[in-house]
Amino acid sequence: MTTINGEVVPGFEPVREAFAANFDHHGDIGAAVCVYHHGRPVVDLWGGTADAETGRPWKRDTLQLVYSATKGVTATAVHLLAQRGALDLDAPVAVYWPEFAANGKADIPVRWLLSHQAGLVAVDQPVPLADALAWHPMTKALAAQRPLWTPGTAHGYHGRTWGWLVGEIIRRVSGRTPGRYIAEEIAEPLGLDFHVGLPVSERDRVSRMSYRQPDVDLTALPEDQIPAELRDQVAAWRDPNSLSNRAFQVTEPAAIDFNSPDVHAAELPASNGIGTARSLARLYAAVIGEVDGVRLLTPDVLASATKEQSAGLDQVVVTQSRFSSGYMLPTKGDPMIGPNSFGHTGRGGSLAFADPELGVAFGYVINHIVGGTDDIRAASLVGAVRKSLLWPSGTSISH
Repeated sequence: MTTINGEVVPGFEPVREAFAANFDHHGDIGAAVCVYHHGRPVVDLWGGTADAETGRPWKRDTLQLVYSATKGVTATAVHLLAQRGALDLDAPVAVYWPEFAANGKADIPVRWLLSHQAGLVAVDQPVPLADALAWHPMTKALAAQRPLWTPGTAHGYHGRTWGWLVGEIIRRVSGRTPGRYIAEEIAEPLGLDFHVGLPVSERDRVSRMSYRQPDVDLTALPEDQIPAELRDQVAAWRDPNSLSNRAFQVTEPAAIDFNSPDVHAAELPASNGIGTARSLARLYAAVIGEVDGVRLLTPDVLASATKEQSAGLDQVVVTQSRFSSGYMLPTKGDPMIGPNSFGHTGRGGSLAFADPELGVAFGYVINHIVGGTDDIRAASLVGAVRKSLLWPSGTSISH
């Protein structure tokens, strides 16, 4: 039985129970979860092993790479720039990034980059990985790239390119790299332990990820054995030229080792944020309200930032998805807590979101990356938070 460390306030014990069950029954190796309620921490738990190869234990300050949960942090940085009058989300990208106008992209607004409507999910010629980690070669390639559908007519998850596209807007407008802007304007004021571009000094605190493939490879099954609702998606996975595959083959080689120190040190604001569950929950709490005197977004900016911009069949993941200007919005089966929630999932199980109506901010980070559709770890924790809200105590954990 895994030892669970940390605290929950009275009334939130169901979250501790669900967190422990994730280790005992659902495959967690090392993980942390944190919940804020109306600006105060009510759950702060961690446990397990940070490195399955060495047995290094997960500690209170263990850092975890959170894949696409990074996008929610980066989106918050963009909205902060807009709030300060430095950026108009409805202005053409080319106003801030003139080279982007090439190949018929002169009229694409910034908001379409944020909401996955620009049709720039892939590049015709993948960029060498070392060049992509160096930033400018990839942004140059994206500036020259033709859209793969008519922008604004459809949406598709820009899983990897989103970070360079949106990050370059941050860089052009602020004069700082996206990782530096996040560090100085978000992490520092809130005291967050979160990094896009990990300093060498913090490397030893990072958890090592382990990967588990799906129990069943749907692409190897005869079509009549594939559930009807998944057949279009599986057909896309089987097609090497589909957007589903091309969107994750923008570098050469396509596979990126997210345990690599070089990848940790680079700035990939779509996918390599490294931090704690505590920092993610605290950030989202400060997006929807005040936390220790700091509020990131005003109510009006928050309402605009979380308004639906794209919805329906996603051209890349070939399933239903919804996005605001940078945040993922809940669809049926998503593990967020309510219809007004917004945030972002990360590959393999991590999740961070807020719900302004309920006053909840949530962060969950994991090092066991589970493929497939049967992962219930985040959903079980969110369900436990929902149950706990029926009898909150009103107290909080001292930080």
